[in-house]
Amino acid sequence: MELLQAIQTRHSTRKFKIDSVEKNKLEYIIEAGRMAPSGGNTQLTHFVVITNPGVLAKLITLVQEEYGKMEITENMLPYMVNIIKAAAAGTFVFNYNAPALVILTSPRTYGNNFADSACAMQNMMLAANELNLGSCWVNQLRWLHDNPVVMDFLATLGISQDEMVCASLAVGYANLPNGLPIRKVNEPKGYKVTFID
Repeated sequence: MELLQAIQTRHSTRKFKIDSVEKNKLEYIIEAGRMAPSGGNTQLTHFVVITNPGVLAKLITLVQEEYGKMEITENMLPYMVNIIKAAAAGTFVFNYNAPALVILTSPRTYGNNFADSACAMQNMMLAANELNLGSCWVNQLRWLHDNPVVMDFLATLGISQDEMVCASLAVGYANLPNGLPIRKVNEPKGYKVTFID
């Protein structure tokens, strides 16, 4: 797949098959993430790859429970209101039941933690697209990076208290008739561009 084609045809997948992702494909996706630039070439992003169904189920439950405890406030964005309502109803699955989840963490005190993670995430999403896998950037763990219940569980997975979750990526085969992610090319409708010649 040509690079621009991979960029143009990458879309978020929110329905996944239960089929596990082959380890060599996950390793390819992680390698793409590890090749991303980092501030000063520090390479501080920590990639935690979860494919264990029991661990994923426990994490889904914890995230749902913690969001379900949140209060809806007047100025809250609509998508957060929907998440909290779904969590309270017991129907919120933050990773869309993808069979693989990649959590990216970085030191809390590192100023480029989000920038470095964003570069790695883009590389991984493009690599997944090239491999005919669906992916979706999910932020719910990032929003819980100070939640003691979630952080205590993540500590059992090797994530230090000195690290914060910057992003996470759901990965798997798209639950569509052809098994491929959506590949329709959408023309950008925003993103103002100004050239100064």
